[in-house]
Amino acid sequence: MDLGLSGKSVIVTGGGSNIGRAIALGFAREGANVTVAELDARQGEAVVQEAQKLGSGKAAVVATDVTDFAQVQKLVDTVVAQHGGVDVLVNSVGWDQLMYFTQTTPEFWEKIVRLNYFSVLNCTRAVLDPMIKAGHGAIVSLSSDASRQGEPREAVYGGIKAGINAFMKTIARENGRYGIRCNAVCPGVTVPTDKAEVGAHSMWVRKESMFTDEQLEKVAKALPLRRIGRPQDVANAVLFLASDAVAGYITGQVLSVSGGYSMIG
Repeated sequence: MDLGLSGKSVIVTGGGSNIGRAIALGFAREGANVTVAELDARQGEAVVQEAQKLGSGKAAVVATDVTDFAQVQKLVDTVVAQHGGVDVLVNSVGWDQLMYFTQTTPEFWEKIVRLNYFSVLNCTRAVLDPMIKAGHGAIVSLSSDASRQGEPREAVYGGIKAGINAFMKTIARENGRYGIRCNAVCPGVTVPTDKAEVGAHSMWVRKESMFTDEQLEKVAKALPLRRIGRPQDVANAVLFLASDAVAGYITGQVLSVSGGYSMIG
């Protein structure tokens, strides 16, 4: 099925690693003009080179700290100048360390809030003006099933991701009149398949600090689909929601992509 994404101008934040990487390459396969907003410019450039091999209309990396609004605005201005606008924004930047709440510190809370929430606020605000002017757009923000279930060792992260769910619903209500659709995707445990998929700033740099192989086996056995999620699983859902051709009447939704970990009707 043609998703109608060929030639679309797409920004993927955190597009250098894991889920973000898979999303950027997914848009490339569809012929979109992909801009990877990435703090790790070297990792982002590697993704861009791969995207170009897959048939992307145009692909580029813009080194961006998405917690800094000035840098985000410069990113969006650059994309508008090059491609005439922004058709799709994917807020994919995310970071966490698994710790019980009593083990965390205010400094940790601040880092988690800035990386996971301020990044979404900054990027969403920056793209809304050109999207409103154009009369269309799609914004997909990566949340987490930790926002829906409550997950030990992810208290702050899960709380912030729940905030993203509510934020995206509100932005959907405020901007639907302008033809802008806004949705959230909630991955479960999603593990990169190769070290080449992980950038220097990724929380998966040291996989063992997240999950041991034994723990991952236990997670897989507990899921209805009996397997751990892979980046492409999430990317498929994001491309679906970004497509006006197949999801043009879907907005304000929170979709779990977690092998059945959460089942919320």
